[in-house]
Amino acid sequence: MLAEFLDLLMFAVACVFLMLGFPVAFTLAGTGLLFALIGWSLGVFDMSYVSALPNRVFGNAIWNEVLLAVPLFVFMGVMLERSKVAEELLDTMGKLFGSLRGGVGYSVTIVGMLLAASTGIVGATVVTMGLLSLPTMLRRNYSPSLACGSICAAGTLGQIIPPSIVLVILGDQISNAYVDAQREAGNWSPEPVSVGDLFAGALIPGLMLVGFYLLYQILTAWLRPETSPAIPAEELAEENMGAKVLHALVPPVVLIVAVLGSILAGVATPTEAAAVGAVGATLLAGLRVKELNMEYVMLTEKPVKFGTFSRTVGAALIGFLLGAIVVNELVEGEAPRWIGGVVTAVVFAFMTRVGGMRGILSALDARGNSPVYIAALSLVVMLFLANTVDLRILREEIPASDLAAIIACAAGGLLLAWGILVSLWRVWAAGILRMVNRGTMEISAMVFTILIGAALFSLVFRGLGGDDLVHEFLTGLPGGEFGAILVVMIVMFVLGFFLDFIEITFVVVPIVAPVLLANDFISPVWLGVMMAMNLQTSFLTPPFGFALFYLRGVAPPEVSTMDIYRGVAPFVLIQIIALCILAYFPELANWLPQVIFGSTFV
Repeated sequence: MLAEFLDLLMFAVACVFLMLGFPVAFTLAGTGLLFALIGWSLGVFDMSYVSALPNRVFGNAIWNEVLLAVPLFVFMGVMLERSKVAEELLDTMGKLFGSLRGGVGYSVTIVGMLLAASTGIVGATVVTMGLLSLPTMLRRNYSPSLACGSICAAGTLGQIIPPSIVLVILGDQISNAYVDAQREAGNWSPEPVSVGDLFAGALIPGLMLVGFYLLYQILTAWLRPETSPAIPAEELAEENMGAKVLHALVPPVVLIVAVLGSILAGVATPTEAAAVGAVGATLLAGLRVKELNMEYVMLTEKPVKFGTFSRTVGAALIGFLLGAIVVNELVEGEAPRWIGGVVTAVVFAFMTRVGGMRGILSALDARGNSPVYIAALSLVVMLFLANTVDLRILREEIPASDLAAIIACAAGGLLLAWGILVSLWRVWAAGILRMVNRGTMEISAMVFTILIGAALFSLVFRGLGGDDLVHEFLTGLPGGEFGAILVVMIVMFVLGFFLDFIEITFVVVPIVAPVLLANDFISPVWLGVMMAMNLQTSFLTPPFGFALFYLRGVAPPEVSTMDIYRGVAPFVLIQIIALCILAYFPELANWLPQVIFGSTFV
């Protein structure tokens, strides 16, 4: 009884400290460690649970290849946001739909869907659309509440439409919970639940939610036309509109197809697809830097200096000595030492002669956008060959067709490296790469630090008997599994008013998911998608909805906080309706994974 009381008290104390604004990771870890000491001193907790933390961290974080997709997807999203892809999409879609009543709102939702499938960064999407679309909507006499609600809701689509960081984290947690539940039931070889299953399962519900948003905006424009007037067609007249739409749509759509399509087609795992997305976002950013004529701020500080003859000879001599010394430490024999020295001398002399690394990169960048286009084509060819031809080189016999494919992949790799190098050079010289790396590092460090804190919290919770407490509570509810799921969804929805989706995912899901998945009638994919859609509301529910804070920070002074709250209320209701439909029709989440991957989940 005392251990159960400590469990409940620990959970309550953690929630209080989180609502007071203390850092999430340190709150979870500190609360867990404090109650571990209290329980140990009272004789109701075994400290061996805490000693299992290093194994849990290594197993669930450091050696977890699935979570490697998190920093890669974050890098892709931040790179696309910095390369002004959203700005071009909003401008083009606004002109395309602006002549319709409510057209700017439609364009916001459609762009939010495209950005969700390519970036998945809620904060960046809401801020960008708030800066670009909100002033336009207000200037065109749109209702402030409708404008704010449309922007906030469209910005949160990145949480349910794959590829999504929420789905990656949830997929890992659901997979672990499902394995634990199946082993508890005596099944020692359960079918694994992958992040790809959740991506496929969330696609139809995500698109359904987009359709509901658009339907609400259409009905609002029809029933209350004064809230979303049309823009006069003569103000939107522009030449070559079709070409501009294609120019804005094709790059992000190609990236979406490359990332999401490779996962759904079984060509790549989510982590591999995230790497493809990061490379594609880098190439697209390099293309955009050149098209927008962004100033190479790094280059203006120090011009390239080409080496004189004496400097070239000196560099060659230094290179020869360094190469010979290094090779001598690695390989025995005089011939390798001479070869290493000569090769290093040639490289040093060449770099000095052409102006160092900056001179080489400037020379590689002299062919306009050709390196980027060639690199993108090479990437597609390499992905195709990797999944259609045996590219192993350590074989006794290699057929001529396979040898040709291997040579083509090697050449494609060099061309891809050329394009990536040029793109990285451009985004670095334009001052973008440093901001992207900083943003990626901050978000990734936050996620993994919270993961470590949540691991300690859950270990202490289980050590105090929390698993049995939750199991008895959920199985004792009236209504069976339906009542248990309903209570869990209500709890997660209420916690979303005060906590972020990451805290809820790392704290609540590992506790309740094994109990729910012990029932054979509950599909892990359906449960994961239900939780993801529920967690999406946490960005829109006051007082701590992050989308509300993001928009409040960039909204003009004439837009009040109550305008934002009133605007998001209908969209929160729409999300709840969509959640109820998904609960009643589990096939919306289960059908696509069964068709694509042959998953046999209920």
